[in-house]
Amino acid sequence: MRILLLGGTGEARKLAHTLAVERGLEIVSSLAGRVSDPVRPGGTVRVGGFGGVEGLRNWLVGNGIELIVDATHPFAATMTAHAAQAGAELGLPMVRLNRPGWVPGPGDHWLRVPDLAAAARVSAATGDRILLTIGRQGVGAFAGYTRPWYLIRAIDPPEAALPPRHEILLARGPFTVESENALLARHRIEVLVTKDSGGAATAAKLVAARDTGIPVVMVDRPPVPPGLVEVTSVGAVREWVTGYAALHRDQNSERG
Repeated sequence: MRILLLGGTGEARKLAHTLAVERGLEIVSSLAGRVSDPVRPGGTVRVGGFGGVEGLRNWLVGNGIELIVDATHPFAATMTAHAAQAGAELGLPMVRLNRPGWVPGPGDHWLRVPDLAAAARVSAATGDRILLTIGRQGVGAFAGYTRPWYLIRAIDPPEAALPPRHEILLARGPFTVESENALLARHRIEVLVTKDSGGAATAAKLVAARDTGIPVVMVDRPPVPPGLVEVTSVGAVREWVTGYAALHRDQNSERG
């Protein structure tokens, strides 16, 4: 069985290993190519877009893909939607790994917003020194706000328009609570803006915000396509894929 694994996350790298090495399945990992030096999984890897739904559909057929595993970032909504549509048109099964989102605890002051435009508006009304940890692609939503000062943390430099008062900090997580507390203090941050990505790799900033008493503007996740099979852990994906592969083998044996 040949499987397309849409990746770019730590979970995707674990899946590429466990499905190929432990289960003996043929995995092609696909990375969007938006990070200049991505951490690559083992095995076969392709980098770059597919050219929309039609391009993805043609690629799936041309490469003999029999199953799609979507382990992209929770905010990679376009890729998920394209994969769901292309897979449905070809009758391919697809499972989506959607890690659990973050949940506020005692002492947290979260302001939930539906999108980056709302995050820009709410954060500017909440404080004057703002830490953006939303990746480089969404920074343009903040470009029109001239009063606040922004510390923009990203892996690669943003290419969109930037707010006039800003500093760029290039860094790759995971980060510690201690380093995040030091960062907030050093730059006198008053508001943290982030996406509800979930996971442990970048959760330390939320603890630091709680420790220092600053509000967090939390961007909600985009909706996933209806009817998509969703699980919340690498183990659950592994078992789902293993079960489907066993059924696939049994059906082929019966035909033979």
